[in-house]
Amino acid sequence: MTTSAEELREEVRRRYAEAALTVSEKGGKACCSGEKAASDAFGAVGYSAGERDELPEAAALASLGCGNPIAVADLHEGETVLDLGSGGGIDVLLSAKRVGSGGRAFGLDMTDEMLALAQRNAEQAGVTNAIFLKGMIEQIPLPAASVDVVISNCVINLSIDKPAVLLEIVRVLKPGGRIGISDVVAEDRLSPAERAERGSYSGCIAGALSKSEYEQGLAAAGFERVSLEFTHEVEDGMHAAIVKAVKAEGPRQVAKSLPLPGSRSKGKCCG
Repeated sequence: MTTSAEELREEVRRRYAEAALTVSEKGGKACCSGEKAASDAFGAVGYSAGERDELPEAAALASLGCGNPIAVADLHEGETVLDLGSGGGIDVLLSAKRVGSGGRAFGLDMTDEMLALAQRNAEQAGVTNAIFLKGMIEQIPLPAASVDVVISNCVINLSIDKPAVLLEIVRVLKPGGRIGISDVVAEDRLSPAERAERGSYSGCIAGALSKSEYEQGLAAAGFERVSLEFTHEVEDGMHAAIVKAVKAEGPRQVAKSLPLPGSRSKGKCCG
């Protein structure tokens, strides 16, 4: 019997598969959601003209994000970067260029159509240090302590099991590793029901955490120097936000489970 979590994951997968096909087959622009604010709040609007010019047009057209994590990740030559929910590859390809031939940029996505589009974009851009992996962000297929930086662009809000995502990020990061994430985050005044009234789950709205929930979840997972800053409103009381934090360098007790609203024990999801 299909669980509600599995149905949500399939809803997300189908939405992003359709978006990839829209770009690949029709040359149109992907759209994160059908919500009123989507055209202005989501897409490649957070990237400079110079960044967009570095990449194939399809990479920008397939962007479903709500910000530009590259702008806050402070990438350096030789680093290993992981993009959760990499979609058409815009952030992976930009990261690969920033870290240079001595570094690597991994992109993780569960959608075959997006992975195929991202690989084509990498080949067209001549980027050879970008590696695309199929999988779920709650079960990252990389070894522990293997990544310097984790980025993500409007994807963690789509997960059914956000505590698992945060713990997996901590697991794959090296001690002192950091995150630079763009995501949709709710004001603390909004209940989960009020968030759901403002938009769908696959539209990057209903599954969003509140600001305090996000901050507390990161701290409980093992992050320090947590910073969450709203950038622009996408719906009433719902904002695109920049999330930064650093994995603790020394040993510390990490929670085995992080009960956050919007998390479920059955089924896992990734954008």
